[in-house]
Amino acid sequence: MKNLIMLIRRFVPPYKRYVIWVFILNLLSTIFSLFSFATIIPILQILFGMQTKSHLFMDWSQYTSMSELVDITTNNLFFYIEQMIVVSGAATTLLYLGLFLVIMTVLKTGTTYLASSSLVPVRTGVLRDLRNQIYAKIIDLPIGYFSEERKGDIMSRMTSDVGEIEASIMSSLETIFKNPIMIVIYMIVLFSLSWQLTLFVLLLLPFSGFLIGKIGRSLKRRSLSGQEQTGELLSQIEETLGGLRVVKAFTAEEKLKARFAGLNDRIRKTFNRINRRYLLAHPISELLGTVVVAILLWYGGTLILQGEGTISAPEFIYYLVIFYSIIPPSKDLSRAMYSVQKGMASLQRVDEILKAENPLKHQTNPVKIEEFTSRIEFNHVWFKYREDWILQDINLTCEKGKTVALVGQSGSGKSTMVDLIPRFYDVNEGAISVDGTDIRNLDLQMLRELMGNVNQEAILFNDSFFNNITFGVESATMDEVIAAAKIANAHDFIMATEEGYQTNVGDRGCRLSGGQRQRISIARAILKNPPILILDEATSALDTESEKLVQNALESLMQNRTTIVIAHRLSTIKKADEICVLHEGKIVERGKHEELLSLDGYYKRLCDMQSF
Repeated sequence: MKNLIMLIRRFVPPYKRYVIWVFILNLLSTIFSLFSFATIIPILQILFGMQTKSHLFMDWSQYTSMSELVDITTNNLFFYIEQMIVVSGAATTLLYLGLFLVIMTVLKTGTTYLASSSLVPVRTGVLRDLRNQIYAKIIDLPIGYFSEERKGDIMSRMTSDVGEIEASIMSSLETIFKNPIMIVIYMIVLFSLSWQLTLFVLLLLPFSGFLIGKIGRSLKRRSLSGQEQTGELLSQIEETLGGLRVVKAFTAEEKLKARFAGLNDRIRKTFNRINRRYLLAHPISELLGTVVVAILLWYGGTLILQGEGTISAPEFIYYLVIFYSIIPPSKDLSRAMYSVQKGMASLQRVDEILKAENPLKHQTNPVKIEEFTSRIEFNHVWFKYREDWILQDINLTCEKGKTVALVGQSGSGKSTMVDLIPRFYDVNEGAISVDGTDIRNLDLQMLRELMGNVNQEAILFNDSFFNNITFGVESATMDEVIAAAKIANAHDFIMATEEGYQTNVGDRGCRLSGGQRQRISIARAILKNPPILILDEATSALDTESEKLVQNALESLMQNRTTIVIAHRLSTIKKADEICVLHEGKIVERGKHEELLSLDGYYKRLCDMQSF
């Protein structure tokens, strides 16, 4: 119940007007069903020959309480029915009662339909909001969060777990909003008919509630395990698709097939147990309901046969009809509770993303930075991902308009340094400042708008050339895009495609060569026209011809900009204003190309080994 209240408070408030309508319509539906059930008493009286006039008309104004008004209304309805039997005959009265039953059923089914249709916008709206929240959170979380998580598992939470929430929790909303109203109203009527019988029934219910609750709790635990295994399965699929070339090259197909089949079989066994436990809800609730009805039939029937009952035989039949009408909504409600418990496991996994803490703290009133005017500074910067220091006491100044190159062996901390500038991570000690202001105090979006990135892996989206080049740039014109593409040496091969700038580049640019993808990435940076440029091994994965074209594009891009470049190739960095050599997280040498060669140190050895 606590979980249910939490879900309603969390998801329903934006749709409260729909919920109010659902409540009103379900209330009317329940009332109409009671009126249709009530026709059973006069019908039984007519069929069993109890047509004698036994009711006298009572003045409507005589009531002093609501219970007396109900008694007067019931008495006068029976009075009118007895009068109708005397005047029109029993057969005609049965016809009228049948018509009344049909009208009440039409009203009941109509209001039930309207209540269900009013709940549809709530279900679809909550799912839409949840997907938007997850996607927005994923966009907002820092890059470091995803280095700790499997992409396949995150995809599983956005697809499989959200689907489970729809199937388990959202599909139960109708039952949750409708059935409690029916049960409460039916119980009020049962108490008004015979409080002794109803109290007797209520004494039997705690046992069934305990049994159903215990099964529901175990269902949540197993569902959580099942969703975690599904996430692992998607992770394996994602890894396999990404490394298919390596799998085939090392003939590891059978090994991966066996690993996948083993996990798939564990998932099958887990969901076998989950579904068997879930299916147990229906027979258990039906069995318990039937047991209670049987005991009630014996107890109530004994009282009437002994002449000790407070209600007549037709009223007892009406009591049984209403009580038995409580069983289906109670059964559906118990099944809905099972579904909620099953879905709570998926919601828990989704909440691990939604409630993930962003380590990048945002200032309440950040400093606005409209343009870059002087320099970028590293002041005694220390940084680590987990336990080992990746950068140690880094001091570096990048003056406006200058080019600073970072070189060193793999794992020396070059890429980590440039990732700290746009604040993908926060430093552990020291500070990085732009124009004398600590970047942690700057408006994050404005800081990143000052920078353009060209990485070793050119990341393109499954969209047109035009949309890839204009990515992140609002209101760019075709002329501006063409100009940027020409500077990046990309215009000619774009125009050689069937639809020119509207041609789709494929998934991650799969229809393009490595050099073409990189030139589109450079065109994107040129169009953005940032004052600060970060180049992270932008040519290292290219062949000689592609490298020459990309290098020419990069030189055009670097003009009149502050550039921080990481490269292994001498051609990229020998013209830099300052070259910093990193070794095990420290700057061990710095200076121009010729100066560093004359030192005969780390840089000279890197050149001699042709690591560039």
